[in-house]
Amino acid sequence: MHGTVSEDTSRDQDIVALVRTGAVERAASLLLERYEGKVYRLCCALLRDRTQAEDAAQDSLVRVWKALARYDGRAALSSWIYAITRNRCLTALQRRRALESLEALSDVPAAETLANPAERRDGRAAQLRALLDRLPERSRRVLLLYYYEERSVSEVAHMLGCPQGTVKTHLHRARAMLAEMLKRRGLSDPADWREDGS
Repeated sequence: MHGTVSEDTSRDQDIVALVRTGAVERAASLLLERYEGKVYRLCCALLRDRTQAEDAAQDSLVRVWKALARYDGRAALSSWIYAITRNRCLTALQRRRALESLEALSDVPAAETLANPAERRDGRAAQLRALLDRLPERSRRVLLLYYYEERSVSEVAHMLGCPQGTVKTHLHRARAMLAEMLKRRGLSDPADWREDGS
C-alpha cells in the first residue's frame, strides 16, 4: 500500500520550494520521477485501456509541467496533480463514449459454454469486465481503484477529490449492483469463479 496523504504532502515540500524559488525545471524533473508511475496507474484505472492511459498520462504530465509555475499551494501538490489527471481522463472517457456503442450484457458468453479451464478463466475475466463496464461511472472508478489498484479508501478519496464517505457509498453500491448482475446471470455461486471451475 502506498504512503498516506500527509506523507505525500510533506515529501513534496522540496518540489514546492523549488517552484517558489523559480527552479521550475528541477521541480518538474523531481515531480516526474515521483509521479509518473502514479499518474499512469490512475489513468489505467480510469480508462481501462493501456494505449489511452499512456496518452492521457503523457498529456496530464505535460499539463502539470506547463502549469507548475502557477501552482499556488492551496491544495496538496499530489491532489493538484491527480485533479489534472482525473479531468484529462474524464475528457477522454467522454470522447470515447461518443464514439462507442454500449455492448449488450447478453453478448457475454455464459460460463457453462466455456470448455477448458483457460477458456473459463478468460471467459470469467471477460464477464467481469463487461459487468464492471455496466456500473455507473463513479462507482466503477472507485471499485477499480479500491480493488484493482489496491488503494485504501482514503487514497481513493484523495485521488478522486471526494470525501471518504462518498467513496464508501460508491463501493457499497458498486458491490451490491455487481452482486445483483451476477445473480441475474446465474453466476452468484462462488464456485462459478474458482480457478479450477469446481
